Amino acid sequence: MSDDRSMLLTITCTPPEGAGWPASDLGFLLHKNPGRVQEFEQSYGTAHVLYPEASARRCTVALLLEVDPIRLVRGRSRSTPDFSLGQYVNDRPYAASSLLSVALGSVFRTALRGRCELRPELAQTELPLRIELPAVPCKGGPEAAEQVFAPLGWTVQATPLPLDPAFPEWGESHYLRLELTGTMRLSDALSHLYVLLPVLDGAKHYWLAADEVDKLIRTAAGWLAEHPERAWITRRYLARRQSLVRTALARLAEVDEVEPELLDAVEVDDGTGQSASGAAPTEPTRQSSAAAIQTGLDDPPPAESDTRTPALAVQRRAAVRAQLHEAGAHRVLDLGCGEGVLLRELLSDTTFTEIVGVDVSMRALNIAKRRLRLDRLPERVANRLTLLQGALTYTDARLRGYDAAVLMEVIEHIDPPRLGALEHAVFGSAAPASVVVTTPNSEFNVRYETLPHGDFRHDDHRFEWTRAEFAAWAEGVAARYGYDVRYLPIGTPDEEVGPPTQMAVFTELTRNDEKGAA
Repeated sequence: MSDDRSMLLTITCTPPEGAGWPASDLGFLLHKNPGRVQEFEQSYGTAHVLYPEASARRCTVALLLEVDPIRLVRGRSRSTPDFSLGQYVNDRPYAASSLLSVALGSVFRTALRGRCELRPELAQTELPLRIELPAVPCKGGPEAAEQVFAPLGWTVQATPLPLDPAFPEWGESHYLRLELTGTMRLSDALSHLYVLLPVLDGAKHYWLAADEVDKLIRTAAGWLAEHPERAWITRRYLARRQSLVRTALARLAEVDEVEPELLDAVEVDDGTGQSASGAAPTEPTRQSSAAAIQTGLDDPPPAESDTRTPALAVQRRAAVRAQLHEAGAHRVLDLGCGEGVLLRELLSDTTFTEIVGVDVSMRALNIAKRRLRLDRLPERVANRLTLLQGALTYTDARLRGYDAAVLMEVIEHIDPPRLGALEHAVFGSAAPASVVVTTPNSEFNVRYETLPHGDFRHDDHRFEWTRAEFAAWAEGVAARYGYDVRYLPIGTPDEEVGPPTQMAVFTELTRNDEKGAA
């Protein structure tokens, strides 16, 4: 193995005292044995996986990618972007770029999806990680690296590399030594690298097809929608192909709860010296939601008189709120609240006097706190909301006695063997008077042109049900726990395949009896 033409990525995990698992379990999550060196052929070279260190206290995995520049040039199409790749001498064998991103996605494919049959709990655990990349091309400098990684929870140390250490007067190159430290799920860390390395580089070694949008949505669905630089990231990842950018932003609005007004994104200089519109260059800057009005896409913003169908995510939240109102709920549980999108709307509605958001991820709850600006809200408003960390597959006495519970796009993230535990915890132990459940209708997936046949809408989905499958599950739950259930569509129903999202509204039989008597 030679490092003459190679790029390197290392990931180090150091669990805290009393974690209950050794650092070497990183090997389980990556599905790569720490005891041996493994090789994986790529179309442009060879990827090597090895562990410089694997002990109970500390474990480091290295992905070393050897690039054959001749294979790289001969294997590319003439239409591939970035003409420098057509030369036999270039930086591609040395700098962390889309080559490393593709290798990471193929070698660590299962870990990127957050799956580990042997250690499923650990796959969902936030780990203390340090990632090191010795050479990352980034024309935007350390500021650009900070702006894309820091909002995701990373502490960023980006050090510019000199053009030549022997001649410091030549100044700095546009390459960085990048070190990231943070505590998060391994799958999240890998998804950040997979998407953002080619974004910082600003070039890809292959031609982009329509399925590139699906790759972006599947990989970054958990974080891109809320990223302050989402428009810039999307444009750079999709090589500024505006038709793909529009499709990606629309898909994010449906899957990731982006507000529709954020589809019109501010242009940000990409570090090449000119923005897509030809405007004078500026450094990449973090854009606020309020600023995200001037579009960087081909189409102008719609006129004020235009009427557009609300995004599916907006319709979903409206439908949930309507059912909570119909149930007469005042004290509400948002189970699997994530980063607080529904919580924000519930908090703005004074009908709901007590709101509890529950999520297994502390990181998601912290993001929810920031998004909701709890520290700035009037005390009487903030006191209506409580955020709790907890797993929905375990009973929790704190969740008993509420008027209603919401499971909005949650059940499909639960492994099927664990659904029984969730049912017992929600319907048996917490036992709210009403439960509102939404989930994708898998029959509708054929209407998403960029979603490959048989694939799920989100890479973390463990299943997606047809209308019949959802009804069979819901009827079983209702019968076992003493609820009545009815079904409602969300989104415009298709005559053949039904609505994009399906909803079940469970009501305790005793509550239904009381309504009938009244």
